[in-house]
Amino acid sequence: MHIDIVTVVPGLLEGPFAHSILKRAEDKGLASIRVINLRDYSSSKQKQVDDYAFGGGAGMVMSIEPIARCIEALQKERTYDEIIYMTPDGDRFDQPMANALSLHQNLLILCGHYKGVDERVRERFITKEISIGDFVLSGGELAAAVVADAVIRLIPGVLNDETSALTDSFQDGLLAPPVYTRPADYEGMKVPEVLLSGHEAKINEWRFEASVRRTQERRPDLLRNKETGKSDAESYKK
Repeated sequence: MHIDIVTVVPGLLEGPFAHSILKRAEDKGLASIRVINLRDYSSSKQKQVDDYAFGGGAGMVMSIEPIARCIEALQKERTYDEIIYMTPDGDRFDQPMANALSLHQNLLILCGHYKGVDERVRERFITKEISIGDFVLSGGELAAAVVADAVIRLIPGVLNDETSALTDSFQDGLLAPPVYTRPADYEGMKVPEVLLSGHEAKINEWRFEASVRRTQERRPDLLRNKETGKSDAESYKK
C-alpha cells in the first residue's frame, strides 16, 4: 500500500510515521507513506496556499490552484483508489471503513486547514470525505495519521500476530473483552478462573459474553446497530 498525504504543515506528521507499527510496515516493505508539502505547489513567492473567502467572514480558505496542481502532478505518478479529504463534515471513520480502505493499493489524503478548502476541490477531485469525530482540529494532519494507522495495521504481515487485529474492538460490532496477564493474583485481585482453565471453548464463550456485557454498558448504540445485537444482549442478561 502507498499513501500520499498532502499538508501545509508536514512537520506535524514526522513523529507518527517514524515509530511503532507504521515504521515497521515501511521497514518490511508492506506500506509506504509520503508526506507532501502543499506549499511546494504554490505559484506565489510567499508560498501562499490560502485566500480570503468570497462573501466575507472570518478565516481563510485553501485555494484550488495549488491543490489542483499538486493532485494532478501526483496522478501522473499513480492511479489512486481513493482521494480522501479529512473534514469534520465527512463520513464518520469506523472499523468497517478502515477494513475497506486496507484492501486498496494507493490512497491520497488531503488535510484541510483554516476554514477548509475551496468547494470546487471537493467537487472535482475528492472521492471520499472522512471525519474522525464530531469535533474540530486545527488541521487534518492528526486525523490523517489516525486513518493511516488504523488502515496500515490491517495489512497482512504488519502485526507480528495477524489474528490480533481480528479480535480488536469493533471488528465484530462489539467492544473487546477485558484482558489479563501475569500475575494471576495481584493483592487479592484475581484473573477469572476460566481464563486459566485451558478450555478453549469455555474461554471463547466467556470472552463473547464479556464483550456483549461491556458493549451493553459502554456502547449500547453498537448493539442497536447490530442485527443480532439486541438478542445477544438480552440473552446475556437472562
